[in-house]
Amino acid sequence: MRSLRHWLHRRQRPERYAGLDALLATQALNREQLLRKQRQDLRDIVRFAAENTRFYHERLGALAESFDCDITRLPILHKADVVTRLPDLLARGADPQHTKIGHTGGSTGKPLAFYYDEAKHELMRAGMMRSYMLSGWQPGQKILNFWGARQDTVAGGVFGGSAFGDFVAAEKTLPAHSITEERLHAWAAFIQRYRPVLLQGYASILAALARYVSDRRLAMPASLRGVYATAEVLDARQRQAIADAFGCHVFNQYGSREIPNIACECRHGNMHVFTDMVWLESVDEQLLVTSLTNRLMPMIRYAIGDSGRLQDGDCRCGSPFPLMEMGMCRQNDLILAPDGRRIHPSYFNGLLYGLTQIAEYQFVQDATGKIALRMVAAPLDQRTVGALRDRLRRDAGLELDLTYVDAIERSVSGKHRFVISRI
Repeated sequence: MRSLRHWLHRRQRPERYAGLDALLATQALNREQLLRKQRQDLRDIVRFAAENTRFYHERLGALAESFDCDITRLPILHKADVVTRLPDLLARGADPQHTKIGHTGGSTGKPLAFYYDEAKHELMRAGMMRSYMLSGWQPGQKILNFWGARQDTVAGGVFGGSAFGDFVAAEKTLPAHSITEERLHAWAAFIQRYRPVLLQGYASILAALARYVSDRRLAMPASLRGVYATAEVLDARQRQAIADAFGCHVFNQYGSREIPNIACECRHGNMHVFTDMVWLESVDEQLLVTSLTNRLMPMIRYAIGDSGRLQDGDCRCGSPFPLMEMGMCRQNDLILAPDGRRIHPSYFNGLLYGLTQIAEYQFVQDATGKIALRMVAAPLDQRTVGALRDRLRRDAGLELDLTYVDAIERSVSGKHRFVISRI
């Protein structure tokens, strides 16, 4: 059955598998060859951006022609630049009126729009498949996703698909916008029936499910080979709870919507940077990332808003990709609804999709039944505010207290937490 699914999926998604084949060939290079390729890819994307986008033509000018891979000579791309100059970042020949626009959830508290196309989507999925293969997974083996972002689980989303499409891809996604006792019970039962090889999802959702499974001593299928945690910080307690419940290795992933597939953990617990897809820098432990593959909307030295540092040395796994260590980033809380549900931060992200006039925001819950939204923004129109209040009452039973502020205080680590529960 696995071979049949793999054959059908490869025929259905030829661009995805061509990308996967190319990525697997690249990771077979040695460190020196990989570095040489990365430097050439950097020269190419800098030159392309300067020649094909208004933004980088103005920013880089003649610097692109003499660029010698000293990336520190190039200016940093800030989120404010993306917000204010979005059309100027789109490559020449692409029509902004007919190019798809995606939105980040704003894990740093700043919602962001970006352009994407089918080529970017398929390469992103190819990169995800390569990451899964670090566990021993092979195409055609089942994956079960627990995902909180609603736009990804509808038809046409990253994990949205038909029943036949799910069969061919050997992939099923369970929407996990909020956590209840009933949902945890249903999810555990589904894992027992579906018998996946991999689980993937938000770290907090997987940890909550793991605690439920362990507390009730539920037997998980022997088919499980790995659990992939993404979108949030994976702390040591969560990692141990997930490993104990599902009886397999836990892999940490790092990427974003605007620049996916930045790094992934191997079986030895080391985080490898995919230097055939990105150029990653750590400046005062703040990460700057350059996409080496995105020619629709180049992003060079993008201040992604996360913390971490690069590491020297090699890994016993034999991968030629260099190492990194994540900082304490993307740490957010589950919000308690009056009916006892615990609502994932991604729900609150979704409330603000498209509202890119918001410079920063933060949701804070101090009492049951209420939530405060603090924003650095010009006042929203009453219709938008009314819609926000209505959605929160309908979906979560929460009353909204909205205030405008000049700045939002950051954590000790310098990270902006966008959803905080003090209950």
